[in-house]
Amino acid sequence: MKKILLLMLLLPLTGSVFAQGVPPAAWQIETALMAVPSDYRAGAAVYGYDDSGAFTVLREGTNEYIALADDPGRENFSTAAYHKDLDPFMARGRELKAQGKTADEIFEIREAEVRAGTLALPDKTTLCVFTGKVNPQTREIEDPYVRYVFYMPFATGESTGLPTTPTPPGHAWLMNPGTHRAHIMITPPKEN
Repeated sequence: MKKILLLMLLLPLTGSVFAQGVPPAAWQIETALMAVPSDYRAGAAVYGYDDSGAFTVLREGTNEYIALADDPGRENFSTAAYHKDLDPFMARGRELKAQGKTADEIFEIREAEVRAGTLALPDKTTLCVFTGKVNPQTREIEDPYVRYVFYMPFATGESTGLPTTPTPPGHAWLMNPGTHRAHIMITPPKEN
């Protein structure tokens, strides 16, 4: 009797855990690929999450792109894709985050490692970030939006001729100038 009562008390909790759990791998792959330029989607590798929530490879790739599935532990939907040469840098960030480092600590550690030459970072590479809202009934992504990041380590406003403060949508600007994470931001206007 005690076991049945305990099971009855736990059953509602189990349902809510499954409702908020990790989406199926096929859905993760499909939505992660939305961040990949269409020319590269068919052969892009996809990283996502297994049933336990652990970060894993969901699909091996055959080209230069890697797509990241939405993190089920975060509130807002966001996927990303980047050139494979950026993977050591991105993997190091994930490793440091798993160690409990803050965003500022991760920035400082990777800055020192890139400057020391112990962490590879290409002299130029791209990252595409895809966001939207997940329709709770259909699981389709609504209000899709893509922004672009072009990494140019240690670039400055002077070396690029770009402003170093945010600009109106559609205009390029340089974020984190002079650091390992200097990158050109291009944020297209959102469609109404």
